[in-house]
This record gives sequence, C-alpha cells and structure tokens, in this order.
Amino acid sequence: MAGSTTAERGERQQESSGPPPARRLRVRRLRTIIILAVGLVLLSAGTVWLLYGSQWLRVESVSVSGTRVLTPEQVREAADVPVGSPLISVDTDAIEARLLRKLPRIDSVDVARSWPDGIGLKVTERTPVLLVQKGGNFVEVDDEGVRFATVSEAPKGVPALELTLSPPDSRAASLRRFGQARLVREAVRVAGDIPAAVAHVTRSVKVRSYDDISLELEGGRTVAWGSSEKGAAKARTLAALMKATPDARHFDVSVPTAPASAGS
Repeated sequence: MAGSTTAERGERQQESSGPPPARRLRVRRLRTIIILAVGLVLLSAGTVWLLYGSQWLRVESVSVSGTRVLTPEQVREAADVPVGSPLISVDTDAIEARLLRKLPRIDSVDVARSWPDGIGLKVTERTPVLLVQKGGNFVEVDDEGVRFATVSEAPKGVPALELTLSPPDSRAASLRRFGQARLVREAVRVAGDIPAAVAHVTRSVKVRSYDDISLELEGGRTVAWGSSEKGAAKARTLAALMKATPDARHFDVSVPTAPASAGS
C-alpha cells in the first residue's frame, strides 16, 4: 500500500515537471503574435518602398480626354504633372486647381491616377451661349455668365449680344435700376433657354431693357422674347409657333400663353 502510494506520488511529480497546458498555450499565442507583427512590419515596409521608392509606380504618362477647342498639349502643359514622381504622391487637387486657373475655358476637370504609371485628365469645356464684341475680337460667355475666352473669329451658331440702351427714355431707367451686368446676365439666361432648333439660326440677342429682349434670326426673322422670366415656357411656345407658322417673319412669345406671329 505504501509502495503504491509512493509510485503514484512519483508519477504526479513527473507530470508536474513540464509546463502547465495554460502556460504552453500562452507561449504559443505570444509566438504567433510576434510572428504576425514582424510580418506586418515587413509588409508595410515593402508597401512603402513599392509606392515611394521603387521605379515601377512612377508617373510616366499623362492622358487627356474631353477637349473640343483646347488641345491635349495645352492641357498637359497647364496641368504641369510631375512626371517621374511616385504616382501615390501626386497632388491631384493641385493639378485641378492649376488647370482651372490657367485655362478658364475649362469648366471642370477630373484628375485621376491610372495605375501603375499614369495620370488621366478628363476635361469638360465651357460652351458659349453668347458673344460680346470687343474691338475686333469676340468674348465668349457661357450659360452662367462667365466670360471665359477671347477669340478672333466668332464661333458658328453662337449669337452676338447687342445692348441698345439709348437714353434718355425708359431704357435708361432700366439701365439705372438693374445695371449693365444684370442685363447681360438676363440676356445669358435667354440665350440658354432658346430651343436647340432655333439656337443655331439665332444671329443676335438684343437687350433694350429688362423686359424687352428680342432675338434676330437668319433671314431677317425676329422674336419678341420679353424678359428672361418663364424661359422654358417661352422656348416650348416658340418651337410650336415656328412649326405651326413656318413662313412667318415675326414671332412674339413675351406672353407664352398668348403667342403671336405675323408676316410672310
């Protein structure tokens, strides 16, 4: 009996000589954490080197799309993309700001990284709706009233702005009340509302006062538009009126619910 008890104590002592299971588990977990941490550090260091230090992910090309009047070369020059720099470090916001500052013809631009080594510039140019004559040149004005470019030749299909405000009469009062800049903006609104089928044959938008704006079309035809208010309704009415009376010379949509046409 005593011998048996001594043997059992020996077996228990031999079992307790190794590390407990909980301790072994903690050691394995710690070893795994250390291995994962070292791997993560190495992976991060490799990623940083790949993005910033290697020659594989550096800017080598700049593509341009969306241009109509501007050339891709003009856009690339104004963008001044740092070719040869790490692609990840290129400041796309700064490129956008440079393009909008240097090329007012650009309405918006999307600057995007094109991995592994390119920058893409997607340009949207402003579209002129009016021309303001300045000496022998023409200033292009878009539908927001922005004067964005001066050209020597008038683009086809863009009407000219004519301000015929001759004092002293009610026109002078209109000029004093609204100011020339406001009247130009009203003309821009009208030009933006002209139906597409009519816009390409519109030669000029004439402003006599705030509520006396008219259009001169090809062939000597005229349109009394009135003010810029209710532009969409006037556009629809004008399109229908010209279709119904194609031989008329004069159209009046100043009151879109009561249009009129005359002459032949």
